[in-house]
Amino acid sequence: MASASYAADLRIDHVTLAGQSLDSMREAFTAATGIRTEYGGSHANHVTEMALASFQDGSYIELMGIQGGADPAAVAAHTWGQFLRNDGGPCAFALRVSDVTAEVELLKKAGLHVGKAERSGRTRPDGVALAWETADVGPGPRGSLFPFLIRDLTPREKRVYPSGAPTEKRLGGIGLVVIGVSNIDEAIAQYCKAFGLPAPKRQRDETFGADLAWFEGTPVVLAVGTRPGTWLTKRTAQFGDAPCAFVLKATSRTNDQKFPRQRSSTWFGRSIFWASDVKLAGRLGMWVLQ
Repeated sequence: MASASYAADLRIDHVTLAGQSLDSMREAFTAATGIRTEYGGSHANHVTEMALASFQDGSYIELMGIQGGADPAAVAAHTWGQFLRNDGGPCAFALRVSDVTAEVELLKKAGLHVGKAERSGRTRPDGVALAWETADVGPGPRGSLFPFLIRDLTPREKRVYPSGAPTEKRLGGIGLVVIGVSNIDEAIAQYCKAFGLPAPKRQRDETFGADLAWFEGTPVVLAVGTRPGTWLTKRTAQFGDAPCAFVLKATSRTNDQKFPRQRSSTWFGRSIFWASDVKLAGRLGMWVLQ
């Protein structure tokens, strides 16, 4: 993992948006994107429940809310407690790996703080039990600045495709994870050290309100607000370094479909249409094929 060749293996397993009410999040998400979700069940922690929008490449967007009757103290203690209680929206992303323990050792050799592998799971509404193991990487809440690692202990397709197929077939999957940071040069140095990456490409996007750094060939974009008072600067001050936007990959079928399209950007030679909604507390985009 701690080598330049590893960049090609940075495979997004899933990304997470968190808030108080799962039902409200699902409604806002579909209204903003035109993408439907399906209920995935309650987590074994007795704190959260989730729904998901899954894609053809096996990646998915997880919408996570608070279970009815959850202990407020347990919610506050949850790794994404601040995002859950304050409708924080984008909060984390995970990498799919085949051996969590081996990846942990490689990242430790690169000088990162990495947690030990932990087992968890949830039960689908149809009674199918799912199990996996994860490991945290770097500082802050799980999957914030750095992705957390995940490996399935039960068949992965049962976790990703509860109904047996992707919920969204018009888009290819998650193309970019945009991480809002307070110090972009420091974050770049940490990523280069962790994954052996070369210097990223840089640009400014006034529409998005950020200076950007993209590690070419990976799904990782770092973003810092261009000035005080912008949405990204205020978000980073509230939630710390964490994902602030996700960009989905278009396919040849995408342009034939109607997706909500608002303001647009051009990032590193590619067009992005943003489907923003204040209820999602972040940005969702569609990366258009050239």
